[in-house]
Amino acid sequence: MKVSEVLKKECVIPNISSTNKQDVIREIAGKLCSEHTNINLDDLVEVLLQREKLCSTAVDSGVAIPHGKMSGISNIIAAFGRSTKGIEFESLDGHPTHLFILLLAPESSAGAHLKVLARISNMFKSRDFRKKLMDADSEDEIYKLIIEEDEKY
Repeated sequence: MKVSEVLKKECVIPNISSTNKQDVIREIAGKLCSEHTNINLDDLVEVLLQREKLCSTAVDSGVAIPHGKMSGISNIIAAFGRSTKGIEFESLDGHPTHLFILLLAPESSAGAHLKVLARISNMFKSRDFRKKLMDADSEDEIYKLIIEEDEKY
């Protein structure tokens, strides 16, 4: 499953305004809920924060992939946010996190959910790709870069 199948351009936040982990999750989840109105924001935030309690979804190199599963949705969906300043997100490398890819999957999803997580993880390993995202000027440019990178995998 390609990232282009789960991420809409309207779910891209080029400049996250939040400054802490919980608020970042709420801001990106809010963007997702604004495009998928059948999802309750408070329920989604709770699912994501419960997942964060297990282990931070911030990997390294300034990337985090907050994710979770919920009933009431039929497809995997995603949102993306960027913080140019960087946010403390309990990353494995101890550095601030700049790039956030939120994934939400149906409760019954297993294989597809893991495949999308792996695909995103591979895409964001590229230093050049991360730099291009950080240098991008707009929602449109960020979305275009993600779709182009997705085509390589």
